[in-house]
Amino acid sequence: MVRSQGRLHALARLIRVEHTLFSLPYAYLGGLLGGSMTLKELILITLAVFGLRTAAMAYNNIADLDIDRLNPRSSKRPLVTGAVSLRDAWLLVVLGSILYYLSAALLNKYALILSPVLWIVAMTYPYAKRYHSFPHIHLGLTLGLVVFGGTIATYGDVARSLYDALASVPWDLVVAVTCWVAGFDVIYSIMDVEFDRRLRLGSIPARYGERRALHSSTVCHAVYLAILGLAIPRYGLGLVGIATYIVTAALIAYEQYLVYREGFEAIPRAFNMNLLVGVVVGIGYSLALVV
Repeated sequence: MVRSQGRLHALARLIRVEHTLFSLPYAYLGGLLGGSMTLKELILITLAVFGLRTAAMAYNNIADLDIDRLNPRSSKRPLVTGAVSLRDAWLLVVLGSILYYLSAALLNKYALILSPVLWIVAMTYPYAKRYHSFPHIHLGLTLGLVVFGGTIATYGDVARSLYDALASVPWDLVVAVTCWVAGFDVIYSIMDVEFDRRLRLGSIPARYGERRALHSSTVCHAVYLAILGLAIPRYGLGLVGIATYIVTAALIAYEQYLVYREGFEAIPRAFNMNLLVGVVVGIGYSLALVV
């Protein structure tokens, strides 16, 4: 029993289950913007996000295993230490992908037709840093498309065509989430700047330096907040939306303050602030839509 619990704990660490809070609230928000969300759709959206995250995170660890073995920061990851076997990691990729595609199929035909788009973007992320200096945008798009997926999950039932389904997507929020994630991923990648340069891996800090990386992060987060602010009147979010926006802006400002004023040692704390940001925006804006 103890051994089984240890294995499950290692698998949970591999896919970073707690980081589902980055994406799941935005999937619900996208779903509510697509129409009234039924209990069936709520459950299937949850399963789809969990399945895709599981497959993508497991594959990310497999694809980066050679790099993670060399990086002191990632040397304790379960796949590197052997706490999780390659066989188990591949099993997670397969099972997660099956759960994702099955959930999409049970939602509606347009969710199934478009499901490979999200899967391909998520599964190709590990290779971005091998080819260019902007993997942060690729990661951002991976989470931004969660809003897209949530909308298709609910609106797809009534969409008259594929074009109609795509036109229903709140693309402004897809861009917003992409910028938000890219902004905090730039900050996080500062911790690996010397390692990335040594292995010639792409990142904004490695190519342009830490200070310019911080400035680019600030720009990304400013765009995120600007779009969130414009979303309040556009989607009729009212006082609940305004209150949510104020809290979110304060959290983002504090995150930027930590790395600018307290130095790079504060990066882990700044990064973890975004777990709260995802919950606040996702729940707050979703509640505003329901109210």
